[in-house]
Amino acid sequence: MHKIKFSGIVLAAGSGKRMNSDLPKQYMEIDKKPLIYYTLKAFEESLVDEIILVVPEGDISYVKSDIVEKNSFKKVSQIISGGSERIWSVKKGVEASSGDYVLIHDGARAFVSSKLIDEMAGAAEIYQAAVAAVPSKDTIKVSDETDYIKSTPDRNTLWMVQTPQAFLKEKLLKAYDLLGDNKAVTNKITDDASIMEKAGTPVKLIMGEYTNIKVTTSEDLIIGRAIIESDRFH
Repeated sequence: MHKIKFSGIVLAAGSGKRMNSDLPKQYMEIDKKPLIYYTLKAFEESLVDEIILVVPEGDISYVKSDIVEKNSFKKVSQIISGGSERIWSVKKGVEASSGDYVLIHDGARAFVSSKLIDEMAGAAEIYQAAVAAVPSKDTIKVSDETDYIKSTPDRNTLWMVQTPQAFLKEKLLKAYDLLGDNKAVTNKITDDASIMEKAGTPVKLIMGEYTNIKVTTSEDLIIGRAIIESDRFH
């Protein structure tokens, strides 16, 4: 009988531009560990069978020796270079994976729990396309071209989407095929669920974690330190 296999695709090809730093954000340290360490630790302790780590080409040897081997991350089966855009980095990672289901995760969301990763793996099996998300706490405004308020969507229908985003691998690759490489379309895609949406596949929202923040600004590092120091990381 075929054992269902889950692959984690961890994207760590970002830069530190928004933080005014030359150091890519995934290598910035909290408690003497790079952010990507915490991401990989959560996946290592989860149900996923393998981890495909996608990094800038010039970082492969550093990541292999100083992060993966140094911390004995056994589930990292491949470290590959990313594509020109996030969307193509994901595709490369998915194609390199051997799982039936893929869980795609931003390496800069370093505070994800193994529990949420496991829940997303289960959701992928049930729904074939699912994303972690949390209900918006804030009122969201839609602006016009001159920054005046155009409309106010009902907050009860708004979710802030996170990662992992989990899919039946075969379905996601078919959605990529349907998408093609039309830049007018692909440039507007900011997450993996959008690819499935464009292919007409329903995507299920799964309750995520408010602590599962993406480190984008220096303020996020302050919040990240508080999360790391909380009980969940001890």
